[in-house]
Amino acid sequence: MKAGMCKAEKVAADGPATGVPSECPARRQGAAMSRHSVTERHLRMMLDAIDEARRDDSDVFPPPSLVAGLGRLIPCDLAEFDEVDIPTRRCLGHQEVQYGGPYPEVDDEVWWLWKHQHPHCVDVEHSHGHLDVGQLTDYMPTREFRDTALYTDFMRPFVAMMVVALPTAPGRIRMYSVSRDRDRPFSDRDRLVLQLLRPHIQAVYREAARRRHEPVRLTPRELDVMRAVANGLGTEDIAGQFAVSTSTVRKHLENIFRKLGVSSRTAAVARVFPEPEPIAP
Repeated sequence: MKAGMCKAEKVAADGPATGVPSECPARRQGAAMSRHSVTERHLRMMLDAIDEARRDDSDVFPPPSLVAGLGRLIPCDLAEFDEVDIPTRRCLGHQEVQYGGPYPEVDDEVWWLWKHQHPHCVDVEHSHGHLDVGQLTDYMPTREFRDTALYTDFMRPFVAMMVVALPTAPGRIRMYSVSRDRDRPFSDRDRLVLQLLRPHIQAVYREAARRRHEPVRLTPRELDVMRAVANGLGTEDIAGQFAVSTSTVRKHLENIFRKLGVSSRTAAVARVFPEPEPIAP
């Protein structure tokens, strides 16, 4: 992770998100925008990005095509998704697509040391994600940000960053972001595009999470096969364990893959025996 915290349907103008204080900088900026600044071409691109994410059948969560789609919509040098548990300092998810660079690796411990110098991310944390789309310059001038240890030791060369925060439990940050490594703030159109997309981004995340945790309905023998797979057994070993032919094992696996909507043994094991998610305090 470089600039963040750690390593279809019709898109309609829903207005500012509720639960955000009226004095929030992002709210003041958003109030001045006009929906007419988004062209029909941009609307089509927005629909395509959301539709692609909803159709994304990869085994990665959340759908990685959404990060790439946002990077195509908003000219940037880096597009990211980050989910962090603050009390435990655990990175629960990170995805990125670089359009510039290459950028050097950074020490995430530096983020924890200086994160209080990033007022926007502090606002995201305190609001539990109930925050309108905003960018760093809503909170402080670029020149002032360049003088911080956070910029010098961690975020360099990124001086412009726009964030789409998603609602989450207290003690967590869940957000998509786009960043630029040059002093060119994001435009009102960029902000409006992400603000219009925000409820749909949230819906894509929820749908992917629901699919990930849907009850798995396999037959008792299919579950036996999956336990054997999870224990590292190959097709011949599984056939010998259950006194069946290898073709029968392959047929069981074919049915399992179809039911789970996956295409590999690794993905099937992850769906049937998921690791428990950390619980926010």
